[in-house]
Amino acid sequence: MDAMRLYLINPSNPLVSIVNVKESRWNRYRVWKPLSLMVLAGLTPPEWETAIVDENIGVPDYQAMPRPALFGIPAFTSPANRAYEVAGYFRSLGVPVVMGGIHATMCLDEVMQRADSVVTGEAEGIWPQLLEDARHGSLKRRYDGGLAEMNGVPFARHDLLNGGYAFGAIQTTRGCPLNCIFCSVTRFNGAKYRQRPIVDVVREFRSIREKHVLVVDDNLIGTRPEHIARAKDLFRAMAQAKLRKKWIAQVTINFADDEELLALAAKAGCSGVFIGFESPSPEGLREIGKKFNLLKGRDFRASVRRIRRHKILVVGSFIIGLDIDEPGIGKRIAEVASQYGVDNLNVLFLTPLPGTRLWDQMTSQDRIGLDTFPEDWKYYTLTFPVARYKHLSLDAIIDEMICCDRHFYSMSGIARRVWTNLWQYRKPLITLVGNLSYRGNRQLNCKAYADLKRYWGNRHNCVKQS
Repeated sequence: MDAMRLYLINPSNPLVSIVNVKESRWNRYRVWKPLSLMVLAGLTPPEWETAIVDENIGVPDYQAMPRPALFGIPAFTSPANRAYEVAGYFRSLGVPVVMGGIHATMCLDEVMQRADSVVTGEAEGIWPQLLEDARHGSLKRRYDGGLAEMNGVPFARHDLLNGGYAFGAIQTTRGCPLNCIFCSVTRFNGAKYRQRPIVDVVREFRSIREKHVLVVDDNLIGTRPEHIARAKDLFRAMAQAKLRKKWIAQVTINFADDEELLALAAKAGCSGVFIGFESPSPEGLREIGKKFNLLKGRDFRASVRRIRRHKILVVGSFIIGLDIDEPGIGKRIAEVASQYGVDNLNVLFLTPLPGTRLWDQMTSQDRIGLDTFPEDWKYYTLTFPVARYKHLSLDAIIDEMICCDRHFYSMSGIARRVWTNLWQYRKPLITLVGNLSYRGNRQLNCKAYADLKRYWGNRHNCVKQS
């Protein structure tokens, strides 16, 4: 056994069809590199022989792999069961297992039962010490990383994952001040908006082999004037560096408010943005705590039009299952998204994730529908209904989601969006690929919903009989 071999594993969730590349060729465009593991690899001293395995690309034969000295695995919520399964195998071989990530932080007791060591918070500040302890056989049961210093975030090891991905990945900021009730980012990464040095971001961008890059920041541009000023400086530096990269990012709707910001982003290589519209109604935005979208009496259609005028595509994200949502919400979201003029629509079920205010609220109201943990975590992907919704039964909320997809991703709707982008000299091919990717997964989603209904029904029948 090589005493200094380190495996970092990104576990898969077999229920999530959109990240199963083998299910659909289009899914290659919707699978993201596990950046957190690549960052940890960048912090790992050279005496460690480091390998990263992403199970979303392919599950290896672990028995045939050389035995490592240490096994690291992130504990995210939906693939937690798979993480525990793989961790259990390596622990049975006597290999110490360290787990970290947002689920490990929010469900510490659960994760500590299944790992030799657990990292809470952001791991950069304690990773070198953890490796040193592991080297001497003195791993602590728990390490608290807290919030990392952004100046100390290393360059990710982009060289450790090649092939199988359409996009590279990079992070430039952490933290979000919005604190929406369904999101755990504020609790995990803090409410303060923290930025990496611009020179570091530009240098790391250069090291990414892929021509297309996902900027994984929860909000690339921030919300305050000083945040916007920093974003402009970043975009200027990226444009000056002539990176020849096309990138996509998550932003808030205020991205559309500043023409200079839009022009600089486009010049720096921005080809698309994800925007969380969340709800088609002001009441829905107030319910989830996203009042930021209500500021200035904003015209969303005009905002989307301004962004797209710079040849930047817009993916709109919405949520189904709010307390104000009633039958017909699926079609309404599809119609509103079409009115806004978004190029792609991403609709999610309202999901109470551990560590969120929504989790606390629904738990206190006994509205967590799938609550046999850790088994049921696999359904907490945001693509399955897992709670009891106020006006929508399980069958009804699934029907609303299917109706939404059917209306927005009809062939006539796809053709209209592609033609509009062709006519306006935007990116018709990217729009076509994105739309076909979502449409192509509809059949897989319907099968997954049917399986969920059977599982839900069997579980509740067992409860009644007992």
